[in-house]
Amino acid sequence: MSAEEETRVEVDGRTLRLSNLDKVLYPRTGTTKGEVLHYYAQVAPVLLPLVADRAVTRIRWPNGTEQHRFFEKNAPAGAPSWLRIAKVPTTGSRGGSRHGDHLEFPVIDGLASLTYLANLAALELHVHQWRVGRNGQPKRPDRLVIDLDPGEGAGLAECAEAALLVRERLAADDLDTRAVTSGSKGIHLYADLPGTQSADEVRDYVHGVAEELEKAHRGLLLSQMTKAKRSGKVFLDWSQNAASKTTITPYSLRGRETPYVAAPRSWDEIEAGAEDPLALEQLTYAEVLDRVAGRGDLFTS
Repeated sequence: MSAEEETRVEVDGRTLRLSNLDKVLYPRTGTTKGEVLHYYAQVAPVLLPLVADRAVTRIRWPNGTEQHRFFEKNAPAGAPSWLRIAKVPTTGSRGGSRHGDHLEFPVIDGLASLTYLANLAALELHVHQWRVGRNGQPKRPDRLVIDLDPGEGAGLAECAEAALLVRERLAADDLDTRAVTSGSKGIHLYADLPGTQSADEVRDYVHGVAEELEKAHRGLLLSQMTKAKRSGKVFLDWSQNAASKTTITPYSLRGRETPYVAAPRSWDEIEAGAEDPLALEQLTYAEVLDRVAGRGDLFTS
């Protein structure tokens, strides 16, 4: 690699080598790796608390979003010694590991590690609903998630309508729900938990809620994973609460044609989207930065 293709920067006391900053990662919009790194640096104050102590799976597009992508769970080969690693026991559902009976996930504990991973074209950052304890072991989940996934013929308006129904149902169990447009097709809903239940218990609870809502709103909602039944409906994906599953973290970029972001939204926006199909759209990274500058962090506020 030539000197012109590499830039050395110091981030939180760590020296990083940033490469190919002019490489276009989003061909449709001409968005470069340098702009991706700038986005993650700017959004870090609100993103970092949401990934703190969480093992992170990345999806990387080294040659841009129109080319090959790959998932990466273990820390990259050649990772710096200062990158925090969580050795998490593996199961069949987590897939095989080059480390045998465990996976060695990186943990993003600051701007340096976020920048290091983003420099590897890790556009998407996916995390579990549990955190890693000081002993390196997964703790009980501290939140639940429901992925509202629209089938063919449904869109964000139907997802917004579904989100309002889920919010009402979870409120009956004293759970306060937050909404995130996923940056892909649908909406993700989160609710904080006290951390007293296992991941299996949380998954089963959310599954029960999904089945209950499906029975009450069969024309709109679906709790079954069968894709053939999703036309015109919104699938309430409860399965992402399983211990091995991950969900795109709020404020992460998505590897789409357009650099959309998993963007926290206000309930006023969701309500407007349920009434008017044109009132709610996925947001780009530039729009998200403007919102954070003007409105702060809608996810934790």
